[in-house]
Amino acid sequence: MSEDVRLEEISAADFFYRNKSLAGFDNPVRATYTIVRELVENALDAAEMAENPPKIQVVMTEYKERDMGSLPWYRIVVADNGIGLGPDEIPRAFGRVFVSSKYRLIQSRGTFGLGGTMALLYGQITTNMPFKVTSAKKGEPVYEITMMIDIQKNEPVVLERRILKGISRASFTVVESYFEGNYPRAKRKIVDYLHQTAIVVPYADISFMDPEGNFYVFPRSTDRLPPRPKEALYHPKGVDLELLQRLLQATKARTLKSFLTRHFQRVGSKTASEVLKIAGLPPDKKPSKLTKEEIERLFRALKSYDKFLPPDPSVLSPLGADLFESGIKKELQPEFVKAVQRPPSVYEAHPFIVETAIAYGGQIRPTGEIQLYRYANRIPLLYDVSSDVSYQIIRRIDWSNYGIKNPEDEPIVFFVHIVSTKVPFKTVGKEFIANVPEVAKEIELGLRNCARDLRIFLSRKRRKEMLRRRYELFKMYYQIIAETLEELLGERPPVENLLNKLRVKVGDEDGGDGGQEESS
Repeated sequence: MSEDVRLEEISAADFFYRNKSLAGFDNPVRATYTIVRELVENALDAAEMAENPPKIQVVMTEYKERDMGSLPWYRIVVADNGIGLGPDEIPRAFGRVFVSSKYRLIQSRGTFGLGGTMALLYGQITTNMPFKVTSAKKGEPVYEITMMIDIQKNEPVVLERRILKGISRASFTVVESYFEGNYPRAKRKIVDYLHQTAIVVPYADISFMDPEGNFYVFPRSTDRLPPRPKEALYHPKGVDLELLQRLLQATKARTLKSFLTRHFQRVGSKTASEVLKIAGLPPDKKPSKLTKEEIERLFRALKSYDKFLPPDPSVLSPLGADLFESGIKKELQPEFVKAVQRPPSVYEAHPFIVETAIAYGGQIRPTGEIQLYRYANRIPLLYDVSSDVSYQIIRRIDWSNYGIKNPEDEPIVFFVHIVSTKVPFKTVGKEFIANVPEVAKEIELGLRNCARDLRIFLSRKRRKEMLRRRYELFKMYYQIIAETLEELLGERPPVENLLNKLRVKVGDEDGGDGGQEESS
């Protein structure tokens, strides 16, 4: 006897409610860390969109106004000096999963419009309490909206809407939410995340008050922001058949030739004509009139044409060696630091830039393991470090060629930052970079470039230490010889002149070392 199959359709919010682990909320510890990370990244994005040096304030307190259960509740408040939102934008931005300003081909921290909203949704499903958003644009009233999310409909439910008195002198947003979590076990990851963020965003002021009463401050070291990334057109080699059909349906171009030049980067009139000739299609045909067979011919022509220029790297916004070094110096206070920005490269028709750095000595201490800080579009990657391509490259480099016996036993930290319109993450969790040959090559070249400067620094440092030891040794014996001769001859020989010459030589080595300035 067969049973009827019951089909059910669920909303995007309902899907992630049932599959929280896909968004990084698989347990209370990971969820506590993920909530902080997602809300901080939203705040950084908002400030950078306003072209303000970010000022982010995070306050987390334990919420005790309830019957205690198995896990504590927390109240988190995140404030930023970003672009601000109007009363109609707030529910749409925070009350629906998969609503984002990032559904374009552009370098960005996030992509799916999921993280910030999912953080608030997780708080709702674990506490059944609403969240509050207070925001204003410069010169406009301040709006405070309390709401929840209708999970089945993926719609915001506004519970209260207030206009606070006065006109705001600056734009800002404050998000307040409650959630069930485990801060004591998540504390280390959260502080590490903020510390690593302060390195890759050295132009941000970040403060964090935690539930234990600890106050962490990560001040900015510069007011200079990197340039904003630009939106890019698609590269012909990076388009699949489905995307091509969508572009053809949505275009306002009147001819196929203008369609190709308008919707694809680095495609001029001559290139468009050559592609259409391969496809056997007339240049003046309307895109909306193409048959299914003609669309497939156009797609095959785009894939087979081998004269396209590489993707345009000007749409990317790397941090830059100076800002990278500034953040590293501020947070780690090393004796040596060297950052390198590699030339733009391409994988799967997407441009990318790799930035690498090495810091050594100073306040850095050996930990018995490789110390590697990884970033993707300025997001710290804290999990699955040993699976990352950067870690694998560091393991296979012979560091003895650069004056390092074993990176695990030395005061050395490695940094790898990848910026791209499509970061090659290995898994849905987006915590480590896949071993893509083009990316691996750039990472290795960047690290070796930094390591060459480190080798020079260490060589000079060790030579200086050797001369100092020689000076101390000669000084001891010269004093003994001088005292013996003084007893025999009745006068003291000019030993001080010899010691002064040695001291001057050691001083010359100090001055000629160049130290941080030369290596940086």
